[in-house]
Amino acid sequence: MQPDTTCGKCQGRMSEGALVDTGYGAYSVLSFQPGKPAVSRWFGLKVRRKELIPARVMRCERCGHLDLYAPVGG
Repeated sequence: MQPDTTCGKCQGRMSEGALVDTGYGAYSVLSFQPGKPAVSRWFGLKVRRKELIPARVMRCERCGHLDLYAPVGG
């Protein structure tokens, strides 16, 4: 499924970007992990790296609304 290029809030134009996460001097793209989050005693959350899906983000150029997409399939 391709992200919609029209804003659902104000009908403005949407442009693709990314939400960037920082940690320990590195930058990464926000990712989706299926299932309920599990807490790790030492690291905050238990992360199943093989299941992570990089999120696609669309932002309205008129009102700033963000839509997040975790693409299905390859």
